[in-house]
Amino acid sequence: MFERRLYIYLDWSLIAAVVLLCAIGLVMVYSATYDPTTERVGPEFYRQMWTLAVGLIGLALCLMIDYRVIADHAMLIYGGLVALLAYTLAFGVEVGGAQRWIGFGPLTLQPSEFARIAIALMLATLYAQSRNGARTAADWLVGAAFVVVPITLIAREPDLGTAVTLLPVGLAIMVFAGLRLRLLAAIAVVAILVTPVAWTYALEDYQRTRIASFLDPGQDPQGAGYQQIQARIAVGSGGLSGEGFLQGAQSQYNFLPVAHNDFIFSVLAEEQGFLGVVFTLGLYLFVILRALDTARRAKDRIGMYLVVGIMAGFSFQVIYNVTMSAGLAPVKGLTLPLMSYGGSSIIATLIGFGLILNVKMRRFTN
Repeated sequence: MFERRLYIYLDWSLIAAVVLLCAIGLVMVYSATYDPTTERVGPEFYRQMWTLAVGLIGLALCLMIDYRVIADHAMLIYGGLVALLAYTLAFGVEVGGAQRWIGFGPLTLQPSEFARIAIALMLATLYAQSRNGARTAADWLVGAAFVVVPITLIAREPDLGTAVTLLPVGLAIMVFAGLRLRLLAAIAVVAILVTPVAWTYALEDYQRTRIASFLDPGQDPQGAGYQQIQARIAVGSGGLSGEGFLQGAQSQYNFLPVAHNDFIFSVLAEEQGFLGVVFTLGLYLFVILRALDTARRAKDRIGMYLVVGIMAGFSFQVIYNVTMSAGLAPVKGLTLPLMSYGGSSIIATLIGFGLILNVKMRRFTN
């Protein structure tokens, strides 16, 4: 349990940066859901507020228990996640043709958002306890199996965007655990070779349409290419200092779909401009580098692998969402961590940072 003497080892600069990103996101969600005709903000803003409170409580709870004790229950946590994903496929709430949520009265939970933490815990424990790490093909295949199961379940919801974010988690931990470059190169070659097969058989029609519209949004400007075009307009119209708070035409007049979720970065770029974007991306860079420093200073391999895995998934999401909002990547339903509207995403991300802070705080304990 939490010891008072550990208080001095808390990384308050990392906590401040994470809270500041959450605050910026909350302000942007307010702007994206604000209705200028009624001068009222949408209910998403208030949901985001209490979700942040729940997430911060989750972060605090993760600090109270030694991360090694949590890791001892990695298999139980992983098994619980797989069970929840299977339950979601069978009995989950369907919205817009996707079955990704479990309903609890007026509340919903998206189990796939917690998959990155469960996989990071599972692989960190697996390879920390293994003498060989991930050096042999057998060691790598065991770890890959733990990653493939939730990827398959999540992809069937369908939610290919979230499923893809699990790959960086697994690969990052395996590389740090000793995955040989020859094996990594072989994985890359196999991935390239199966791409045509995946395009034909694995991707849904709407997913192929999104990729095609990314390459040429103008071929369907009112359909598949609409989001991409509007996002580019929003980012480009921000200029140096932006249009101002509540002054972004793309978000205020609903030209940009789901602006409070997938395209919150576009709202930021339009209203706060280049300066706001640089400041926010600087915060993200600080958070990532600070967390990686925690991995470097971790007292044991399990702590290092855990931090590396969590940050690999986090970094991938940040990079993809930003490039997607700028029109440099196909549109996918990936939130911008800590900023986009989404209860499960916010809670899972804050729990992940609770584990990272836990590793750094306990680096001087026995």
